[in-house]
Amino acid sequence: MTATFPDLHMPPRLLAPGATPADLATHHQRYGPLSHDDPESLLRTVAESGLTGRGGAGFPTYRKLVSVAEAGRRTGRAPVVVANGAEGEPASRKDKALLRLSPHLVLDGLQLAARTVGAGEAYLAVEDGATWLESALAQRTADPLPVKVVRLPKSFLSGQAAALARYVSGGVALPTHQRPPVRERGVHRAPTLVQNVETLAHLALVARYGADWYRTAGTPTQPGSVLCTVHVPGREPRVVEAPYGLPLGRLLPLEGAQAVLVGGYHGTWIPAPEAGQLTLDSGYLGAGVLAALPGDRCGLAETARVLRYLALQSAGQCGPCLNGLPRIATAFRTLAAPGPQGTVRADLARWSGLVEGRGACHHPDGTVRLVRSALTTFAAEVDAHARGHCTATDHSPLLPVPEEG
Repeated sequence: MTATFPDLHMPPRLLAPGATPADLATHHQRYGPLSHDDPESLLRTVAESGLTGRGGAGFPTYRKLVSVAEAGRRTGRAPVVVANGAEGEPASRKDKALLRLSPHLVLDGLQLAARTVGAGEAYLAVEDGATWLESALAQRTADPLPVKVVRLPKSFLSGQAAALARYVSGGVALPTHQRPPVRERGVHRAPTLVQNVETLAHLALVARYGADWYRTAGTPTQPGSVLCTVHVPGREPRVVEAPYGLPLGRLLPLEGAQAVLVGGYHGTWIPAPEAGQLTLDSGYLGAGVLAALPGDRCGLAETARVLRYLALQSAGQCGPCLNGLPRIATAFRTLAAPGPQGTVRADLARWSGLVEGRGACHHPDGTVRLVRSALTTFAAEVDAHARGHCTATDHSPLLPVPEEG
C-alpha cells in the first residue's frame, strides 16, 4: 500500500509525499495551528465549502453535523462522535493509508466534530492499526475530549453506521433496522455522529484554511479532493489523491481494459470506453475503489468471486441476506462457468428484484447493483459462456477477496 500523487497540478492535501507517518510535531509544522472558531462559525464555513462524506454515501457534512447537534438539544443528551476507520471493503486501502500517514489530521477533525455537535464521548473505530493510533493519541495531551480507540472485528459490514453504534455500545458489529436513525439514537441510545475518517481529515483542513481554499480543487458542484484506491493488474494497489472532476483515464490505464469497477464491491462495472468519458464523481465513487479489468480476464468470474464473499459476509438477520444473497451468488457462479445456463439469467433478475430495498441494511441493494452492472457490461461474455466458451486467457484474480475464516 502506497500513497502516490499523479501529475495533477494539485499539491497533496491529506497525505504528504512519501511513506513516513507524521508525528504531532511534524503535523503542526506541516499544517499549522488548528482554528478555534466557535461551532456556529465552523458550521457556516463547512456549509460554504460544500464538503461531503467520503464513506460512500456522499452526504453533506454540514447537514449531518447540524442534525446530530439538534438531536442532542432536543433530547437533552450529549451526542457521541464515532470516527469510522473500519474500511471493511476488501478492495479499499485509503482509510488505512490516511490513518497511518496522517493520523493527527483525522484526530483534529474528530475533536472539531465533537465540539461542533456538543459531544460528551468520542471514539475512533478501526480494524487495524489500533496500537499505532493509541500511540498517536498519547501525544495529544491538550485535546479537550478523550478519544477511545475501538478495535472492530474484520467484516464487510462492521463499518455500517448502525453496526458501529451497536458494537461501541457493547453489542455485536452487525447492522439492524435503524428506526430512529443513529443520528438520533445510536451509541448508548444517545444521538450519534458516525463520520468517515477521510471526511474528518477534510474537516480539519476546512477549519484551518477556509471554504474558498477548499474549493480551489474539484468542481463548483463537487469541490475538493478525494482519496482513491487504484487496482491495476501486476501492481500493488495504490492510494492516490485527486480532485473531483479529474478524468478517470488520468488515474487508470484504460488502453487494453474491457471494464472498470468503480465504487468497490457495492459498486458498478462500467465498460472501458464509457469509463474513458467519465470524471471522478461522488455519485458513483462509493468507497473510492477503481479497478481496471484487462481484456484477457473474465468479468463474470471476478464478479462471482466477489458475490460469494458478499453472501458469506451478510448479517444473516433478514430474509434478503439469509436466503437471497446465497441464491444469487450460487446462480452467478453457474453463469460464470461455461456451459448450459438454464433459467439462471431469469432467476438472477427475479431474485434481485425480490431482495432490493427489503434488507435490514443496504447490503442486499449494493450486491444487486454489482450483479446488474455485470450482466449488462459482460453481456457478450454471458452469451459466450452459454455456448460453452470463455474468452479469458488469464484466469488469475484481479480483485482481492479475503480467505474464509
